[in-house]
Amino acid sequence: MLHHSLMDSGAQNPRPALEAGAQDVGARIRRLREERGVSLSELARRAGVGKATLSGLENGTRNPTLETLWAVTAELGVPLAVALGPAPASPGTAIRGTAVTAVLLEVFEDENVTYELYRLTIPAGATQTSPAHHEGVTEHITVFSGTLEAGPAGSPLTAGPGEHIRWVSDMPHTYTAIGDQDVHAALLIRYPHR
Repeated sequence: MLHHSLMDSGAQNPRPALEAGAQDVGARIRRLREERGVSLSELARRAGVGKATLSGLENGTRNPTLETLWAVTAELGVPLAVALGPAPASPGTAIRGTAVTAVLLEVFEDENVTYELYRLTIPAGATQTSPAHHEGVTEHITVFSGTLEAGPAGSPLTAGPGEHIRWVSDMPHTYTAIGDQDVHAALLIRYPHR
């Protein structure tokens, strides 16, 4: 499946997304899957992750990558913060992807939309490819330092300090820190309710 091949191609050094709490995240993923009446095999297939990976995540024996969490929550039609829990990150707690380190700062609920606000750090020269979110999800990034190339995998946008970019992220998308300076940015993800 597309998600799986994209995650593998960008994941030279996959690392666990969470330093602690993987068991709680796994239990939430299982509950969300069961509430939707989806089998483990079907969710794994649709998310493009291995059945053993998803089983290990749900049982708390595997600490997933950020890319895996995004793929699974996209197929469940929920924001990432729903899987992370009611207090997913205390100040300074990071969620790590292949290249991106994100700290969830706030979750905002509106009538038909959920917003997640993250502080991002991307090391100079690093690239991460992330799977598609569910339909209609958009990402908005404001760069504070460094130069960022991000957006749809086939046509990313570029932003430097003080600049803002946005795109519809219901397709595979990338984040790359261009040049010799780390990127520090704010990411707002807008999830319309399904």
